Amino acid sequence: MAQPERTQPIYTPQGGPPRVDRPSGEILETVGEEGVFRILSNTYKRIGESPIRAMFADDLEAASRRSAAFFVQVMGGAPLYTENYGPPRMRMRHFPFEIDAAARTVWLQCFRGSLQEDVEHHGFPSEHLASFETFLEEFSKWMVNVEPKA
Repeated sequence: MAQPERTQPIYTPQGGPPRVDRPSGEILETVGEEGVFRILSNTYKRIGESPIRAMFADDLEAASRRSAAFFVQVMGGAPLYTENYGPPRMRMRHFPFEIDAAARTVWLQCFRGSLQEDVEHHGFPSEHLASFETFLEEFSKWMVNVEPKA
């Protein structure tokens, strides 16, 4: 997929980078790397059926693996993202895409749906669900790069 051409200047959310605890390493200990990869694969399947589909690479499964590598690393696992893709620098990596509050909301809904499914069917530790969702909320605010409409 070719990089999209931005039509709007890059907006920086007030408050700077997220000030939130990383997801608990107990999540990774419980579900393992394969569980993290499953959750992200399911998230990207949901994205594939969502209004934000066009913002993602043609190969959603490959995109899900990149995201899973990031989350494994964030939870204290192997530095899969850095080893395979370089330093995360997630905000910078998202600059080519115009991400507004509505796109962020859809992304969060897709991720939350996958997490809930994993709690119900695959053993995601429910005691860590709220803090993981808080991390996603705060982290995703920093990815928004289109100024909110007044």
